[in-house]
Amino acid sequence: MLSPKTPFRLGMALTSLLLLAGCSGNLDDLRQFVNETKAKPPGRVEPIPPFIPYQNFEYTSQDLRDPFKKVDFGRGEQESEVINESSTGPHPDRDRVREPLEDFPLDTLRFKGTVTQNGTKWGLIFAPDNTIHRVLVGNYMGQNHGRIIALSDTSIDLTEIVPDGLGNYIERSASLALID
Repeated sequence: MLSPKTPFRLGMALTSLLLLAGCSGNLDDLRQFVNETKAKPPGRVEPIPPFIPYQNFEYTSQDLRDPFKKVDFGRGEQESEVINESSTGPHPDRDRVREPLEDFPLDTLRFKGTVTQNGTKWGLIFAPDNTIHRVLVGNYMGQNHGRIIALSDTSIDLTEIVPDGLGNYIERSASLALID
């Protein structure tokens, strides 16, 4: 009597013989291609191009104007330090510590009212960073060195120092009106 595994084993053996028979196929066309390729003369590889050394550039324009320095066309090519020393009009104090409200343009600040505390009248300014700042006469606000010169219940008056375009500065008046 045959075991149940016998037909399976017989099928596997037959499949293996067929696969081995397929591997012994005709390889003549492959051998011919390899021989033809070997018979051809080898290709030519282009030589590496000659190395061209870097040519140094000597900068000889030290006596010319610095292209990165600001030129004041109204005064020729004087140094900016000389221009600032020669100006006798108003000029901003660059050594002064900037106040928090000087980070914002004046037109973005809103005057919301006044508060009197211990006899001192404070102005309340709403800034774009959603904070309320208290200011007194003499404080600075706005990006043009605006100094508060008067504080009333309806407005804040300032004096700003702005450049005139020729290297000098001029004073101009500005104010913030009460906004409800």
